[in-house]
Amino acid sequence: MDEYALIMRHEDGGKIASPEQMQAWMKQTMDWIGGIAAQNKFVGGTGLPFDNAKVVWHNSVVTNGPFGEIKETIGGFITVKAESVEEAVEFAKGCPVLQGEGNSVEVRKIAKNDGGH
Repeated sequence: MDEYALIMRHEDGGKIASPEQMQAWMKQTMDWIGGIAAQNKFVGGTGLPFDNAKVVWHNSVVTNGPFGEIKETIGGFITVKAESVEEAVEFAKGCPVLQGEGNSVEVRKIAKNDGGH
């Protein structure tokens, strides 16, 4: 069984939800993660707050981030165990972040240090 990162992307990271919206979203997210955990497939994860973020560029220039030149930003990620990328995609389809127009969940297999792929 492989591990996959489900990376939650928000189209407009500059928009800040109300405290009520954040509370509802957090409950939905915890319920979603709970459903994955109930199958013993949740590995871990974290949210990535938008405040106090910086971007360090190749020439040591530091800018306020995480926004940079793109509209979307990463809001957080979880790691799941799955038999296939298709199973990981099914987990991603249940992510509450997808309620926001333009938002997405990127599914990426996590590389292992076993000399394989």
